[in-house]
Amino acid sequence: MTTGRNLVLTGFMGTGKSTVGRLVAERLSLAFIDTDIEIQAQAGCSIADIFAQQGEAAFRRLEAEVCLRVVGNHNQVIATGGGALLNPEVYRVFAASSLIVCLTCDLNEIVRRIGGDSARPLLSGNREQLAQLLARRSDFYNNLPYQFDTTHRDPLQVAEEVSRLWTQNR
Repeated sequence: MTTGRNLVLTGFMGTGKSTVGRLVAERLSLAFIDTDIEIQAQAGCSIADIFAQQGEAAFRRLEAEVCLRVVGNHNQVIATGGGALLNPEVYRVFAASSLIVCLTCDLNEIVRRIGGDSARPLLSGNREQLAQLLARRSDFYNNLPYQFDTTHRDPLQVAEEVSRLWTQNR
């Protein structure tokens, strides 16, 4: 890998992308971008409000726009939303310009981490719905070459391992 590329963290909601991403960025002295925060800043409202007022399709369009904008910068850690790289164009651009790391986690631990989080519109408090969404995305996630299981693991430990991978692939 050459200088100027990005480190992208993806994976299902609640796997620790934002937490681990901040820690990795700090360890590596890189900028940190959370696409969910960028989306909210651009929209001027929460992700839950975007879903409620405009629907998932509008959110996905905005998410793709934000992802394609932020990936144009270099030497940064980017934490994406769980569905961002399911967009073929976003995935293609990220794969060509970034090291993509997928964070995984056991469903029970995901439920524990995000239970009752009203900011997550795809959850809506329904464990069965969450399990179905994870099952639909699991083939995509499982095919990503770099994966780190965050279940019952300290985010600092995961950040150290991801940082080591980045350093080895520069």
